Amino acid sequence: MHIGRIVFSQLIDFLPKREFDKCVRRYCGNYRIRNFSCFDQYLCMAFAQITYRRSLRDIETCLRAMQSKLYHCGIRGKVSRNTLAKANENRDWRIYADFAQVLINIARKLYTNEDFGVQLKQAAYALDSTTIDLCLSLFPWAKFRKYKAAVKVHTLMDLRGSIPCFIRITDGKVHDVNILDDLILEPGAIYIMDRAYLDFARLYTFTQNLSTFVTRAKSNLDYRRLYYRKVDKTTGLRCDQTIALKGYYASKDYPAVLRRISYFDIETNNRFVFLTNNFALPALTVAQLYKCRWQIEIFFKWFKQYLRIKTFFGTTENAVKTQIWTAISVYVLIAIIKKELKIKLSLGEILQILSIVLFEKVPITQVLTKALLQNEIGQFHNQLLLFDL
Repeated sequence: MHIGRIVFSQLIDFLPKREFDKCVRRYCGNYRIRNFSCFDQYLCMAFAQITYRRSLRDIETCLRAMQSKLYHCGIRGKVSRNTLAKANENRDWRIYADFAQVLINIARKLYTNEDFGVQLKQAAYALDSTTIDLCLSLFPWAKFRKYKAAVKVHTLMDLRGSIPCFIRITDGKVHDVNILDDLILEPGAIYIMDRAYLDFARLYTFTQNLSTFVTRAKSNLDYRRLYYRKVDKTTGLRCDQTIALKGYYASKDYPAVLRRISYFDIETNNRFVFLTNNFALPALTVAQLYKCRWQIEIFFKWFKQYLRIKTFFGTTENAVKTQIWTAISVYVLIAIIKKELKIKLSLGEILQILSIVLFEKVPITQVLTKALLQNEIGQFHNQLLLFDL
């Protein structure tokens, strides 16, 4: 029998506490706080994400049931529903945003050499957003439509490891294309976007910063062909052209030439037309890069399915952003644990296992590797087949 530390305490070891304290001091988070520190708040919110808690009362009830173990988890203050609600409402959400960014930097270094399906030396990013619907009467600050509220989570994701590296949380009325103004472009990097980000004036800044963009063209694109390259149509490619924009405003916004690639996907029976400012990559690689953009859609689906971001523990903007940023940091923390401990389970499986063993006294490596071995053993059985195929 293992008589060491509980799993929750072992998880905390992967958190850089010194960096968290720097974030707290940056925004004076613990100013005039005696009993319930910012770190206590963070651990309670992380506990809620990992164990799928539904409300503040739910968090309070579960943690008080484990009162004797909380001190060893790092929670020094008394857990109270009202105290946690006030902390979420008043303590600056940027503390947890900055700390999530610290974890993101750690995770990106671990996944530097991760394969994402295309053999490239350059950094590759996917840009998109997801909308979280809210009740207008409870969240009047989150403007979206006349009778509906929502927040948008704009995300730039590193395709190596599916790690979000840039996140902006806005109300639902902010259009996706406006986020391009906030990006700090990395020279030589590749940015993959859908048609919502097709703004030629903003895309021209990518060319000026020596960055590559890959996006889809709209059906009404007005252009003239300058050159064309031969393509192998058996691969799905239909054309590879060098074009110039013809529209008055479009040609002013983007005075340089563009590359237009047409691709037919046999699996979905759809035709795609891509625009890029990179003339060195093979045309088929450009099509494959855009297909990798689907990873960010999978990330959003995972994010909403496994973490608590559809129902919120507070109605203020500060409380909502605190909860979302805590959820992001938990996702990145699980990714760090997976890489550091060399676990072959998926992130969803790791989170599900941790949700039921959080207060067990068992080595974290043992519980995760044992689950993997049981899954592998379960695939082999001696039961005879009922029917011969």
